[in-house]
Amino acid sequence: MLVTGPTVWSAELSGMAFIDQQIQQHKGTTGVLVLDKGEEALFARAWLADHAQTSIEVQYFIWSTDNIGILATEALLRAAERGVKVRVIVDDLLIDAPDKSLLALALHPNIEIRIYNPQHSVGTPFHKRVMNVSADFRGVNQRMHDKTFVVDGKVAITGGRNMADEYFDYDQKYNFRDRDALVFGKVVGDIQQNFNQFWTSDLSVPVEQRFDGIGLFKKNVSVNDDEVVTVYRNLYAYAQSAENFEPEIRRAITEIPLAFKGLAENIVWTNAQFISDNPGKNDNRLALDGGGLTTSALAELIKQAREAIIIQSPYLVMSAEALALFKAAAERGVTINISTNSLASTDNLQAFSGYRNQRQKLIDMGLHIYEYQPYPKIQRQLLERYPELEDKQPVFAIHAKTMVIDSRIVYIGTYNLDPRSQNLNTEVGIIVDNESLAKFVQERIAIDMQPGNSWMASENPDKHAAFGKRVKVRFWQFMPIKPLL
Repeated sequence: MLVTGPTVWSAELSGMAFIDQQIQQHKGTTGVLVLDKGEEALFARAWLADHAQTSIEVQYFIWSTDNIGILATEALLRAAERGVKVRVIVDDLLIDAPDKSLLALALHPNIEIRIYNPQHSVGTPFHKRVMNVSADFRGVNQRMHDKTFVVDGKVAITGGRNMADEYFDYDQKYNFRDRDALVFGKVVGDIQQNFNQFWTSDLSVPVEQRFDGIGLFKKNVSVNDDEVVTVYRNLYAYAQSAENFEPEIRRAITEIPLAFKGLAENIVWTNAQFISDNPGKNDNRLALDGGGLTTSALAELIKQAREAIIIQSPYLVMSAEALALFKAAAERGVTINISTNSLASTDNLQAFSGYRNQRQKLIDMGLHIYEYQPYPKIQRQLLERYPELEDKQPVFAIHAKTMVIDSRIVYIGTYNLDPRSQNLNTEVGIIVDNESLAKFVQERIAIDMQPGNSWMASENPDKHAAFGKRVKVRFWQFMPIKPLL
């Protein structure tokens, strides 16, 4: 049930005062705003970082050292400089920050950084990495796929976006169609509690411990005071450069409070549930299965469906359990529509090979599958900067992880419809039982499924992909890698 009344707006209120007022007016409920465009998702994070008063807690799977990644790091450093306590957990697999820069940031008195399951990158020499893969294959494949951003324990963002250019429509060649939820109030406490659970886990290791150089299995990295100052100065200089941070973008971020009146009108105040996995996913330490809390919660939603299931997932590789679940839904008359990537748009040929091996089976089960085009017509609506990029026209691909049940319940989070999310990676997300919000998201996915944005899977969309991609995916189809997809 929608829990809200006329929004009280005061011209004198802006920023965190506005957020406090909204939470006070809707005690015991959660405010949800869907961030469907990359730029609005970026601006929301940037403004919140600039206006945090006490704490910022950040948890991401990918944190790149591209333009967005560096600017986000600089924003957290500025927050720490004004006294905000900043805590960051990043998965070890795909972090690419220079060792000295990472250590310099971790040495700031108001910044703490922990690396989740460090067996690949941070502080790990090559010979140790090889040993880890050989001795603990499941362990090195168990990753933290969570994506949360919590400010002052009052407001949070969760969803599909990592901290890199392509997740905010700022890559010149390849961007993701993604989705986040900006949430206020009650459920934020659950998100913060999940962060603390990961923070205190033995799997989350302080950066300083990864570079202490003790023994043969850690790098010996250190920074002196001058090097720390240089790292900070370079970050500030990068953010001040108009080439890296255009004045128009800076102005748009500073003007966000002026848009709060419109923002308030779009917030849905309702009941929401945050779902998450435990660190380590499950107790299985040998095999690659085992499930998890998010898997169980989403499976229950599918079992509850009586009319329609709409899913958007970049990867579509169903385990035996998932196949049985969707087959049962189809047999009881549930319409199942799925938006996923085509071979022409996908960034993951291995995952697509698993989907390609079972695509016809899914179609025969009665599933309606729509494969996203690499140059969808909706680009013009998604990209605020489309006119200046039209000549380059970057590829677009699905990255949103969303499910709508019976036009009433919506999940927005990090869970891909594949064995890796089911059994190996920790995942998070919010489930909202609210018809207006569910229909809003459903309409957005329906647009992505329209002709001009997607091809029907039954029409052999692979023919639109480059010949080299078709050859490579055929190779991966013969590889026994399904549990890792």
